[in-house]
Amino acid sequence: MTNELLLIGTLVVLYGAVLLWFYLFGTGGLMAFTVFATIAANIEVLILIDAYGMEMTLGNILFATTFLVTDILSEIAGKKAAQRAVWTGIAANVLFIVVSQSWLAYIPSMNDWAMPYMQAIFSNTPRMMLSSLAVYAVAQVFDVWLYHKWWEITEKRTGDHRAFLWLRNNGSTMVSQLVNTVLFTALAFWGTYDIPTLISVALSSYVIFIFTSLLDTPVVYAARRLHDKKAGHTEDPA
Repeated sequence: MTNELLLIGTLVVLYGAVLLWFYLFGTGGLMAFTVFATIAANIEVLILIDAYGMEMTLGNILFATTFLVTDILSEIAGKKAAQRAVWTGIAANVLFIVVSQSWLAYIPSMNDWAMPYMQAIFSNTPRMMLSSLAVYAVAQVFDVWLYHKWWEITEKRTGDHRAFLWLRNNGSTMVSQLVNTVLFTALAFWGTYDIPTLISVALSSYVIFIFTSLLDTPVVYAARRLHDKKAGHTEDPA
């Protein structure tokens, strides 16, 4: 159960970190977390593990935090702030691809020991990151749009701007994560693994995303309470 316990611990640490960064640094902290998560997840996804009776890639939990961040930003700062986080993550990844590939162009010293390992990791990274960039842009833009569409529907039905946070959070994330899972598995791993492995990776990834979506709802509520406490009121302007 080592992998399973590590995944649970990772979930707790990362969700806690999102709240901590928001508490310490506000929306700027969430933007910074998006940069960290999108870059790190695209490296971590190269690792394939077995956990909970499924074969899966790492990076799913870390990548799920980017959807948590955009939901929090949508809730407390509005649609434009959430969209800004998406484009910030994309810009950071583009820069990282360029910089990381430049490392491989250098001729290492005869005393160097790191270059073979860097080549093993980052020679595969461009496909992963370019695939992720395309999918991330589609899935996240769709997620932000759907979050606010759910918000519009529930507010119209109830007349309460703050009602049904759980519905817009889960309703947007679960659908957008399905889009993300199918597109990323096809673009990043087609030709790398056989069809049964691709299906297994896609299914396991989506199962994880369902659980991470359900478990991130209390975090969104907690972030809204932090925002209310700092603002000194009970109604969000966004």
